[in-house]
Amino acid sequence: MDESTPSTEAANELIQLLELSDRREPAVVEIAVWVALGIIEGRLRPGQDLNSVDLANRFQSSRTPVREALALLESEGLVEMRARRRPRVASFSPQQVREVFIVRAHLLSMAGQLAATQASDDDLATLSSIVDTLKKHAANNDDANYRWTHFKFFDVIADIAGNITMKGILNSLFVRTLSVRRTLSQPERLTESLHYAELTLEALQQRDSELVALLMRRSVLAALAAIERSGYGRT
Repeated sequence: MDESTPSTEAANELIQLLELSDRREPAVVEIAVWVALGIIEGRLRPGQDLNSVDLANRFQSSRTPVREALALLESEGLVEMRARRRPRVASFSPQQVREVFIVRAHLLSMAGQLAATQASDDDLATLSSIVDTLKKHAANNDDANYRWTHFKFFDVIADIAGNITMKGILNSLFVRTLSVRRTLSQPERLTESLHYAELTLEALQQRDSELVALLMRRSVLAALAAIERSGYGRT
């Protein structure tokens, strides 16, 4: 696949995460998704300038949709807009990454605890199917598809929890972590992540809310520990 053409699944997930589905201007959606995926996949590096003229030419649009798309990404913490200077890809310090992961870990723990008491049989069947898909991606060492499927696993749990405010915050935090998750693309990390997903599903099936909360929190903190071991942010 050409690096300028995002996968359909990844693009659709970003449209959901960035709440772009109701936007009337298709160019804003297209530009925002392309830039966001570039940041997530490493095509656009932290601190790199984003040239509005080049983006307008690439998408054959005026500069207005470009400005709107970049402003939207700024609100999600992916882009930095500075007076009288070009927008640029946001940089995250190790401390900022740590803070985001810790907050996300505790919110997901709360979501899991709520979901354990509210999940229907259909909900559990959906989660079981997602875990089966995770197993396939892990077996193939398919990090990109594993990442998005794992997001779906947590997203469904957040849906089951039924707290719209919590889910909105979780989605925003997830977007902020995506650009550093490429450091987790080792087979052993997929194995560890899958193990937590399997245990979480079992705990949900047993309606063990305390265990679900513990596993959700530990899963996210394990990812943080792997990022820190990778040396992220060190010069």
